[in-house]
Order: sequence, then C-alpha cells, then structure tokens
Amino acid sequence: MGRVIVVNHVTLDGVMQSPGRAAEDTRGGFTYGGWAAEYADDQALATVYARVAEGGGLQLLLGRRSYEEMLGYWNSQGGPFKDGLNSAPKYVASRTLREPLPWPNSTLLDGDVVEAVAQLKQDSSGDLTVMGSGDLLQTLMRHDLIDEYLLSITPVVLGTGRRLFAEGSPPASFRLVDSTATGNGVIIARYQTANDSST
Repeated sequence: MGRVIVVNHVTLDGVMQSPGRAAEDTRGGFTYGGWAAEYADDQALATVYARVAEGGGLQLLLGRRSYEEMLGYWNSQGGPFKDGLNSAPKYVASRTLREPLPWPNSTLLDGDVVEAVAQLKQDSSGDLTVMGSGDLLQTLMRHDLIDEYLLSITPVVLGTGRRLFAEGSPPASFRLVDSTATGNGVIIARYQTANDSST
C-alpha cells in the first residue's frame, strides 16, 4: 500500500504560499513571493531527494493550480529536474481540467478526489508526493489521507498568506521522525501522522 507524503516549504508562521518566485501565487494580493528562494541550498535539496528515493522514486499527486504552475515553470527550464518531472507519474485532482493532460505521464483523477486518492494509495507500492497544492491538502487532511510531512521550515515570518494548516484544519498530532538544520537556518523536519502504519 502506498503513502501520501507532503513536501513543502513553510515560514515560521505557517505560510506556504508562493515560496519560489514572486509571481508564483499572488492570490489575495500576496506580495511576498519567493521568500524561500534565498534559503535554498544543496543540503536541503539532498534531504528532499533522499526522502523521495526512499519512497520508491517520484510519483506526484497535485492539485490543478500546482500542476499548471509546475508545468509552466519547469518545462521552460533545462536540466535533470525537468526530465525527472516529465518522466514521473503525475496524478492530478481537478474539476476543470480535461484529458489528455499536457504534461507527459499525467493522469486526471476521476470522480470524488477522496475516493480516488484512497484507491491510489491502495494500488500503489510507493509514496505519492504532494508539493504545493494547498486546496488539495485541506481535503486530504480532513479525510486522514496524509501519512507524512517533510517540511522545510524557513526562518521568516510574513504575517499573511495561505497557510499549510489553515483556519478550520482538523486537530491532529504528529510524531517527529527526524530533523536537520541547514547552514542557512532552515529546519527540515519529518513528521508522521497518527494514521501512518509504516513504522
């Protein structure tokens, strides 16, 4: 059985909106885009890559906005990360997209997203990695479909923006599996949820 792993950047006050670039996500008039970029380093990337490899390689589970944002950005870039994303299986939760999807190896989840993700977990032997996808995450949280969070906690406070654990998120408790601090002051923390049965 597969597991759902959330891999995201968050600020100290829990904001996950637009970490990489200024125009990545400006919903709500958000003007602090790119807040995580200056803290990125090889140590942080190596930690994320190692976790993805541990889970059997990259399989992405994405909401529509994150899917289109990643597609638009990474297909304009060169290098191995683009190739890795293109070859990775991608499962997309959307009410508005229609197949065929424009990115190679992409599958649109049919019907109810909760049932579709539960079935994906049942059928998969590896991890399903969620990046970004804030709206999808809220749905997955409410239905106990997330098994682990790998969070890069960046030492900034923004005071505004869309948060990982938004108002109304269900109460939850987590178990810290491991953590490491980078030279830039980012804490990479790996938390398993109460419903995770891998340990």
